This record gives sequence, structure tokens and C-alpha cells, in this order.
Amino acid sequence: MTQNDIRPRTDTLSRLHPLDNPARSSLTGPHAHFAESRGRVLRYPVDVTPWIALPDNPEAQDWADLAALAGPGGSVALAAFQAPPRDWEIVFRGGGVQLVDASVDAAPDPEAVLLGPQDVPDMLDLVARTRPGPFLPRTVELGTYLGIRRGGALVAMAGERLHPPGWTEISGVCTDESVRGQGLASRLVLAVAHGIRERGETPFLHASASNTGAIRLYESLGFRLRRRTEFISALVPAVFRSAHGT
Repeated sequence: MTQNDIRPRTDTLSRLHPLDNPARSSLTGPHAHFAESRGRVLRYPVDVTPWIALPDNPEAQDWADLAALAGPGGSVALAAFQAPPRDWEIVFRGGGVQLVDASVDAAPDPEAVLLGPQDVPDMLDLVARTRPGPFLPRTVELGTYLGIRRGGALVAMAGERLHPPGWTEISGVCTDESVRGQGLASRLVLAVAHGIRERGETPFLHASASNTGAIRLYESLGFRLRRRTEFISALVPAVFRSAHGT
């Protein structure tokens, strides 16, 4: 039996809004075809995105299942309301914000081009230079990615990541230093938002709470704060015993 053969149990409690646990809403909804599972724990493939989807109220066995998925010493990215057991080492903790479309003037952009698997080397190179957050070799499969090229070089991009029912996250927003100040990021965010709206869905996004410049930009485009959150990266203990002693 593989980890994908283990069917998740139903959550004992369900949050009221799909954006409260967006990774889980995605992996039990439109992104279910990406889901790798063990017990009630879901995750994306490790070359797609690091998002982990725990139940809203994880129990001891859920942490054991996550440890089995990640492996001893493995790193996992968590939302703060799912704080790990005390013997898990927290290696990163940072504040974040979740913003939703309130009055975004979404519009297509004539210079934006659709990016696909053939563009991944250029996308990874741009991400390495600009560090917008995790972007992996298969992240492009999560949704539509748009870019702007100048002289053949990819200098800006934005795209779609998490996909809770009725919502799509805008992510991977980055601009090369050589073209900053030209409004390319704003144009691409509005273009990606336009595509999301065309499907009858609502755009949202996450940002680091310390990235006040990006937050001001998104708010100027018509996004509003929905909630503050906290992101944690933790390491699975090198020796882990599950609730059943295995």
C-alpha cells in the first residue's frame, strides 16, 4: 500500500470559510488530483509547492502521519493555528497577511504572455534573483502564469497557486530589478485577477506582514485585509513515535 492509497478520514470539525485553511480546501476541492495523503494529512507533491494540509484540529495521529510523509528530520510548512508538538523544532516563524479582492480593477494586459512548462528554467532563474517565495519545478502546473519578456528575457511574472472552491490565490509575483518602477507587477496581478474573475472566482493572496511595500501595492489595487496569520516551518524529530507507538 502506498501513501496515496490511505484514504483521509473526515475532519471532526470544519471551519466556516475555505480561506481559513486554504491548502486543505484546495486539496479536498479543485486541486484534489495533486493530493498525496496519509490518514487525514494531505500535501502537494514536493516539487509542486511546500503547502501541507492538516485537519483544522489535528490530533496526535495526524502529527504521526505528517511525520511519516515528511520523514525524520524533514521540514514542513504550517499555519500557526496548527502549532506542532513541543518536540518538533521550529526553524522559522513569521507573520503574514491574507488579502482578498474587494474592488480590484482587473484587466488583461496586452504585453503579458502565457507561461508553461517550457518556460520553467526562465521562471526559476527569475525567482532565484527576486525571491518572491517558494516556486518549484512543477509550481506552474497549479494554474495560469503570465509573464512579461523584454529582449527575450523574462523580467516579470505572476500566477495562480492555491485554489479553494470559489477562490484562487495569486502568487509568484516578481519583477527583475532592471525593470522595477515600471508597474509590471501591478499589471500582471490585474491580468491574473482578470482570468480568475472570468471563471467566476475571487482572487486572494498572501504576503509577509513585514513586506509593507507589497501590502501597500496590493491595497492600492483593490485588495483588502481579510485576516492576519502566522507561518511556521518545523522539523520532524529525528526519532518519531506515533500515537500507536510505531
